[in-house]
Amino acid sequence: MAALLTPRAAALRLGISYPTIKQWIYRGRIKAVKTPGGHYRIPEPELDGFLHKAKRPETPRRQMMRTISGRNQLTGRIVELKFEGLLAQVKLSIGGQIITSIITAEAAREMQLAVGETVAALVKSTEVMVLRV
Repeated sequence: MAALLTPRAAALRLGISYPTIKQWIYRGRIKAVKTPGGHYRIPEPELDGFLHKAKRPETPRRQMMRTISGRNQLTGRIVELKFEGLLAQVKLSIGGQIITSIITAEAAREMQLAVGETVAALVKSTEVMVLRV
């Protein structure tokens, strides 16, 4: 079962104001459920389609050397994280689709990755194939 977030927590995750997310709920732009007490809760997967628009905090000066020039960045939420030996398997939910990345366990620990966190996947490829579905 997906985690349910308060509107305030969801707004914080998306980098928008609390009144904005409340309006989105009222207008049906984002789906929410009502608790027996009449409070709104937003399923975490509902935010996936909005994460690519989320405002990112400014990069601290000491980390500016780590910024990336790649433009094929897909913002999503970590839904599963497995460590085995020297490797870590990171599954991201991006717009309702799951993408899996294998990285070193050391890198995952250094970045302090955790399930539920918002991260970006950088796709680097010399080819992009299209498949008719």
